[in-house]
Amino acid sequence: MSDIHSLFTGVLPTHNHFGLRNTQALAGVSHVWQDFFARALAEQLGQEPGAQVAADPVPVDASVEPSAGSDLLTQIVTQRHCDVQDTEIAPPEPLFLPIAEFELELLPPAAVPFPEDEIVAQQRQQNFESGWVRPIVLTAGQPLPEPGPAPQPKPLFLPIAEFELDLLPPAAEPYPEEERVQQQKALDFDCGWARPLILNNLRLAA
Repeated sequence: MSDIHSLFTGVLPTHNHFGLRNTQALAGVSHVWQDFFARALAEQLGQEPGAQVAADPVPVDASVEPSAGSDLLTQIVTQRHCDVQDTEIAPPEPLFLPIAEFELELLPPAAVPFPEDEIVAQQRQQNFESGWVRPIVLTAGQPLPEPGPAPQPKPLFLPIAEFELDLLPPAAEPYPEEERVQQQKALDFDCGWARPLILNNLRLAA
């Protein structure tokens, strides 16, 4: 079984309590280090002749004005009037590679556009050369071809239902004469006998 026991808060037993043992061991080590640092400091002060004198307090004479404050103020003022220049340490600047696609200033200047009237004149000259001069030069000294038959004009056909009766939906077929007479008799019977009788019965029942 393990010798480590869980204890309640505030309980400090002296038997089988490893936390207490660790605390005692650390306390002993701390005392050892404190003694070591004290001895090292004493040896360092002993090697310097003016260190012990500076560490000891100077007796103060009541009849003489203390000069420690004025000396400190003089030192502070002197330090403030010193010409201190701050040296700014900046990171190295990134390498700049001029790329014409991104730096428009590096591109060659754009060509000056032609005036509007000059563009119109050039277009007219091109149309004249393409439509008249070039065909005449290419067919110079050659017999002209015979023109072929021109396309025949065709009548324009616009299907309009008001004028083209063939586009209208077919008319409904009329009822036969016997069926029309029978429907009229049934309508007269309903309106003259059946409907008033049913309405009268409904009034009496209400």
